Amino acid sequence: MPLIAPDAVRRIAVVGSGTIGASWAALFLAHGYDVTIYDPQPSAEAATRDLIADAWRGLAALGVIGDTAPKPWRFSTDLAEAVRDADFVQESGPERAEIKRQLYADLEARLNPDVIVASSTSGLVMSELQEGLRSPERFAVGHPFNPPHLVPLVEVVGGRKTSSDVLVWLEAFYRCAGKAPIRLNKEVPGHLANRLQAALWREAVHAVASGIASVEDVDTAIVQGPGLRWAIMGPHMIFNLAGGEGGMKHFLDHIGPAMEDWWRDLGTPQLGPEVNAALIDGVKQEAAGRSRTDLVKQRDAALIALIKQKNG
Repeated sequence: MPLIAPDAVRRIAVVGSGTIGASWAALFLAHGYDVTIYDPQPSAEAATRDLIADAWRGLAALGVIGDTAPKPWRFSTDLAEAVRDADFVQESGPERAEIKRQLYADLEARLNPDVIVASSTSGLVMSELQEGLRSPERFAVGHPFNPPHLVPLVEVVGGRKTSSDVLVWLEAFYRCAGKAPIRLNKEVPGHLANRLQAALWREAVHAVASGIASVEDVDTAIVQGPGLRWAIMGPHMIFNLAGGEGGMKHFLDHIGPAMEDWWRDLGTPQLGPEVNAALIDGVKQEAAGRSRTDLVKQRDAALIALIKQKNG
């Protein structure tokens, strides 16, 4: 299928105006794209404007934009109108397969045949979502990490019927939009980054459920320990450095057997009333009266400072 050059994209339709969709929209606006946001609920427009305004302040603090207001953007409750002239569609609708399948069928009927659709789905696999489409080759996953306007990562993965050219195109386009894309070689529920953090959280929940440590101390163990290193290098490279001059080989020879013992001892907690209550109460204690708004501001300010430091 003929595709527009990734750096020639000018008009983007963001389908879904929730937290993720609005964050995507702010990022696209910051990089100069013309943006139309679709949501079937007219009442969503006001909340979307507030979300974009908040994101814009973060982008300004990060230095992505200057002291300017975002360029005009459109909000539409009509899907056909929203995507009529789109060069690209970022879908961020509800995380329900049946809704996305219907939405993709509606998009397919309204889009020009060369327009790529990328889904922000956090865990669904595209092979299941693209079934029954006439042009499934142009549908793929472009999963961001929250909040998309600040966190650079985006995971690109196709379904069984996605064109390889589309995946190459998406990686190039996301780089144009200031993202750091990675390509997954095959589909798996939850993609990659969510599965990595799910594995860590499983042991974090086990630590609370089995009485090893409090919620706050578990969080502190990450924030003041390995989390600092992970913001600089990934786990493989960190352990390579831990092996000293012998690198990963020395690490595997000397620490690998112990690590395997720890793997065998990792917990498999079950979420239920008692464990859920412990987590909810623990987070409440850790928040110490700070509202969600306060915590989001704290998170985003720290993210901005960290990204600026990493970018030099």
